[in-house]
Amino acid sequence: MTTPSGDEVRVLVAGAGSGPVLALDEPLSFWGGVDPETGDVIDRRHPQHGSNVAGTVLVMPGGRGSSSASSVLAECLRLGTGPAAIVVRDADEILMLGSLVAGLLYQRSCPVVAVVPEQFARFRAADHLIVDGGRIGS
Repeated sequence: MTTPSGDEVRVLVAGAGSGPVLALDEPLSFWGGVDPETGDVIDRRHPQHGSNVAGTVLVMPGGRGSSSASSVLAECLRLGTGPAAIVVRDADEILMLGSLVAGLLYQRSCPVVAVVPEQFARFRAADHLIVDGGRIGS
């Protein structure tokens, strides 16, 4: 388990999750970009269209788009089709809110952490990650 220094990782939502890495080339909006019933990336313009976020450690530059994305992430987590953890380069309050709301309403959330670009590149290239608070490793 790697423990990046405090200035390299920012815990937006605490928790633990692990799974295979799904590295996205571009930011993703859950609103209109992910089918909450399946976890499939349905945004036809997204480079990873057709991928599935369920049970993955989603590593992406950040979120994109509407504040409604938080409700779709919460619904994915409720249905068990959401990611096990989210690692972003750019902190995203909408993703953070979706996970927090799912935790409060459904007792199902996923950790969300923001990391510096050097760590982001390393985690993006991993096959499997474990996110446990501020500790991230394979």
